[in-house]
Order: sequence, then C-alpha cells, then structure tokens
Amino acid sequence: MAGQNPKQPSTQYHHHVAALAFPFGTHAGPLLSLVLRLAAAAPDTIFSFITTSKANSSLFSPTSKASAFLNVKTYDIPDGLPEGFVPSGHPEQAIGFFLKAAPANFRSAMKEAEADSGLKIGCLVTDAFFWFAGDMAEEMKLPWVPLWTAGPRSLLVHAATDLIRQRVLGTDEKTLEFLPGFSKLEVADLPEGVVSGNLESPISSLLHKMGQQLPKAAAVAINSLEEAEPDVVNELKSRFQKFLNVGPFNLTSPSPPLLKDDSSCLEWLDKHKPASVVYISFGSVVRPPPHELAAFAEALIESAFPFIWSFRGNPDDILPKGCDKSSLNGKLVSWAPQVQILEHAAVGVFVTHCGWNSTLESIVGGVPMIGRPFFGDQILNMRTVETVWGIGVGIEGGVLTKHGAIKALELILRGKAGNEMREKIKVLKNLAQSAVEGDGSSSKAFNSLVDIATKHEEV
Repeated sequence: MAGQNPKQPSTQYHHHVAALAFPFGTHAGPLLSLVLRLAAAAPDTIFSFITTSKANSSLFSPTSKASAFLNVKTYDIPDGLPEGFVPSGHPEQAIGFFLKAAPANFRSAMKEAEADSGLKIGCLVTDAFFWFAGDMAEEMKLPWVPLWTAGPRSLLVHAATDLIRQRVLGTDEKTLEFLPGFSKLEVADLPEGVVSGNLESPISSLLHKMGQQLPKAAAVAINSLEEAEPDVVNELKSRFQKFLNVGPFNLTSPSPPLLKDDSSCLEWLDKHKPASVVYISFGSVVRPPPHELAAFAEALIESAFPFIWSFRGNPDDILPKGCDKSSLNGKLVSWAPQVQILEHAAVGVFVTHCGWNSTLESIVGGVPMIGRPFFGDQILNMRTVETVWGIGVGIEGGVLTKHGAIKALELILRGKAGNEMREKIKVLKNLAQSAVEGDGSSSKAFNSLVDIATKHEEV
C-alpha cells in the first residue's frame, strides 16, 4: 500500500494510535513515513501525530502527501524552551529542554486527541529516543512500538551499552568480537558517549536509558531489512519481544514524482556516461569546516570528474579565488533531488556523511560511497559500509584533503575496486527490493506491525 493514495477512511473509526515524534534532526520524517503506511493499511484507525508546531508545519505542508490522509491528525506541543532562550548553535541544550517537558506535554496532547476523536488511544508508536514512553504505555496498559530511525548496528550498541562498558572500560580491549556481527569493527568505531566522551551528557544518558527500556516494548521497528545484517538482527531479536525490520522506507514510501527539478540535475545527468558522476551531499544538520570543503572543491577541479554538489551556502566561500563557476565540470545547487539522483545510472559515487537515511538511499540506488562522518552513528555506518559490506571507503585520515579526496574518487570511479564495490552493492540493492515485495521479510514484518498497532487488547 505504501506510496499509494490512502483509502477513503470509514465514517466511523474503530481504533486510535498516538504517534509521538522527536522534532530534531531528521527523526520526525521517518516516523511520519511509517505512520502514513499504517494509516493506508488501516483506514478504520485514526492516527494522532504529536510533535512541535514547527515540525508539524514542515511535515504537513498543504502540498505534502501527509495532508491528503483523512485519518492522520496533527497535534502541536510546546518545544519546552524558556522565554528569551537564545540558541547556542548546538541543539543539545534545546533537546534537553524539550525532553524535560515532553512527558507532560505528550500526555496533555493525547487527552486532547482522545476528546476530539471520542476514542481511547490503543497503541503508542514513538521515536525510540522517548525511553519514557515505555512507562507511559505501561501506565495506560497499551502496547508501545518505538521506531529506531538509524541502523541495526547502532541499535545493538545502545541495547548492549552495559555489556560494552563492562568489557571495555578500564581495559585495553580494542575489538568488539564479543558482539555478534562486530568482528570486523573496533572500539574506536563506537559512537561517542558509549565508552568515550561525556558518558553523562543528555544524549548519552537518553540513549543508555533507551537501550534499557526497549525490551519492554511490544515491538521495536526499524528502517532496515533483515538480510543486510543477519547476525546483528538475530541478536536484537533475542533481546526484544519483537524486532520488526520494515524498510527501506525509500522503497516502501517512495517520494512523489518531481513536479519540477529547478536545478535540472536529472536532465544534466542524462548527458553523462554510466557510473561517471560524483554526487556530494553532507546532509542538512552538519557540514565539514570551510577548509575541508575548499580542499574537496580543489580535488574536484583537479580530477575533472563531473559532479553535482548539494551545497547550502555561497559557492564563493569554497571555490578557489578567481574560479570561474561557468568553467566547472559540474553543478553546485542549493537543493538536489537526492533519491532520484542516486537512482540515475550516470552517478558513480556518493560522497556522504553516512547518515542512515543517506546510506540506505545509496544502497537502493546501487551507488558506492565515500564517507566523511561527523557524529552519532555516522562513523559506525561508514565503517560498516567500508569493512563489513565492502561498498565504499572512508576518507583517508577522517578529514577531507585534496590528496585524500582525489585518491578515493579515482579508486571508485577508475579502479578495479570500484567495480567490485558496485557488484557488492548490487547484491544489497536486490535484497532490499526483495524484502519489500509482497512476501518479502519487510512486508511480513509490516503486517505484524499493523496487527500490533490496530488490534489492541489490554496488556
């Protein structure tokens, strides 16, 4: 049903699901994708989507697919910021204020949703970050279904944090062989806050509590496919009541067709040979420092590989002085249709921060990656791409330099290694496509999720 128009809902709804979204970074979008799939599959169920007004107005614009669903209603909650709050540039402080106020704000919004619909909420579907939702569901005698919006490997790290700390802290242990599926990875690949950095920061504490609470959930859902990480998935299945791989979301909930490609990226790609173009995007949250961007721009100019670079900013800040933009063998655009670009035959490599959504989109497009990760699960994703799947490389030394960038680009676009990576990623791409077919593993997992969310009996 994914990607289709919702069925006309019944005149009377029989079930009510509350979806609690985390409004920071790229979390709310994947939860909404899942809710829209559920809403299409269960037209007799009303879904109350609860998050901040800023996040809701962004997700439910008048022209968005979400606005067409009659059985999805939005409810706004305050962001929890004190009056006169001045953002510091780092979201952690704002996240702390939001989380402190969130349980009471969510409870209030759920009461309002129940009053509006005349139906008691029968299930909580939430971002997995909301560890406190497990207690709320217990109080309300409801099933709790958290969605982990990153990959299975990072989820296992947070579910096994106590074990990892016990094995690693105060020792010279460098490997992670004691975790299923981690034999090729090292302690240095773990996200900050697990065994390094500030273990008591708001985000580290949140993730630690989350890992301890998830076994309470009726099911843990994830935007992934079982076949990509079988050892890791089996370990998570043994830790949770149910572990449901219901992705990749870019296949189950494809973007609507482009009404207009203002930057003509796809038309430009049509003029290039297969697997010849470099696509660059470092996501919407963080980008490399100016000296790294400038070094990468020099690498593109010197190597002369054709490129599309999705760059929010002034190109003059990163291009060499006096560089004539019209002479570049590529396009610098403020926004690019990433999914469609990665599915275009002309694209040969994706230079990325290795966020989980981007990693999945690259797999579905069959495009090898060059990774320059920044924080959170991105280093772990990059190391999985490089050492476990063999479908990309990390940038040499972890920092973009002209020499390191040229070396990585030539390896993938001109070397034998690039062809081998393309063959390996094709296998993963085919597994992903099979998983979302009618009898595929992700489709079966989604059907289980529909049953849990809409056929509630008191727990």
